[in-house]
Amino acid sequence: MERKPYTSDDFRTNPLMFYYEVTQACDLACKHCRASAQHDAAPDELTHEESMSLITQVAEFPRKPNLCFTGGDPLKRADIFDLISFAVEKEITVALTPSATPLATFEAFQNAKKSGVSAIGISLDGADAATHDSFRGLEGSFDKTMEMLQFAYDLDLPVQINTSITRRNFAQIDEIAELLLDKGIAMWSVFFLVPVGRGVEEIRITPPEYKIAFEKLWHHAQTKPYGVKTTEAPHYRRYVLEQGGNPLAPPKSHGEFAAKMNRGQGYRAPLGITDGRGIMFVGHNGVIFPAGFLPIDCGKFPNVSVVETYQNHPIFVALQNPDNYHGICGRCEHRFLCGGSRARAYAVSGDYLGAEPDCFFEQ
Repeated sequence: MERKPYTSDDFRTNPLMFYYEVTQACDLACKHCRASAQHDAAPDELTHEESMSLITQVAEFPRKPNLCFTGGDPLKRADIFDLISFAVEKEITVALTPSATPLATFEAFQNAKKSGVSAIGISLDGADAATHDSFRGLEGSFDKTMEMLQFAYDLDLPVQINTSITRRNFAQIDEIAELLLDKGIAMWSVFFLVPVGRGVEEIRITPPEYKIAFEKLWHHAQTKPYGVKTTEAPHYRRYVLEQGGNPLAPPKSHGEFAAKMNRGQGYRAPLGITDGRGIMFVGHNGVIFPAGFLPIDCGKFPNVSVVETYQNHPIFVALQNPDNYHGICGRCEHRFLCGGSRARAYAVSGDYLGAEPDCFFEQ
């Protein structure tokens, strides 16, 4: 059944994207990991039955959000394909973000597709093996990532590439864009560092460098066969608007994934979506956050309902109205278009309603 596009009218009732960190277990040690993932599953990880119950609640939102199974490495969960199948049975659109480890086999990708996954998220943090592998903490990770891209291409599984920009790879933005040119991806999501978890040890780029990055991303958005969006850099929307672009325009893509995005089912964030405002995150142990990079405890599933929490918890309610924001973000005429990264504001100042510290438009 075709779904109507997600709009700002939905902000107060249900998220567009619901992220479930099914495990913190992961065989990588990524330098910017928000979860500080570990080799083995945490003892308080939600059980299979609890995870099924959580998925059931997700399906009870007034309109079903897109559900992304993330981690850690979701392939470390023995029941991951059962969870995917159950969510799809609930008519939830599902994405999966496997890590580039030996677990990410062609068979695993086949099982993901058979289970009903609509898209795969794959991380690529450098234009070469040296840069990427230093990010991921595992030699050979770059080659494995390229192999995973081929698996997805061969299976006609739509792919979103996730790239985290820090001081390490800022100079490689153009090279990464060119590397992705012939990979058949649907979307390039460029994440700008939030200093949480292991990410506190990484170096953020400066506000003037954001402008340089945005110029490059806008160029590639106009010239590459895949879509380009940012994560934790909502001021890119203002930049696009000021270049005469439409931040809401469907990005270039291909096949089934393009159709899903054009129906409002895919990853393209609509106007004003940000942490807690169109986004919700549940950790491996059921703790509810406004976003994965905004670690403010808003209750714990199954003790509280995720639907009730999104709609009524004071922190979510505050985040969903940009008139509540402080400093330059609260004064900015583009606060409903952008609003700044709530996660970065909190990480830097301790105020989740505070000013975006990396804005080059307003200081």
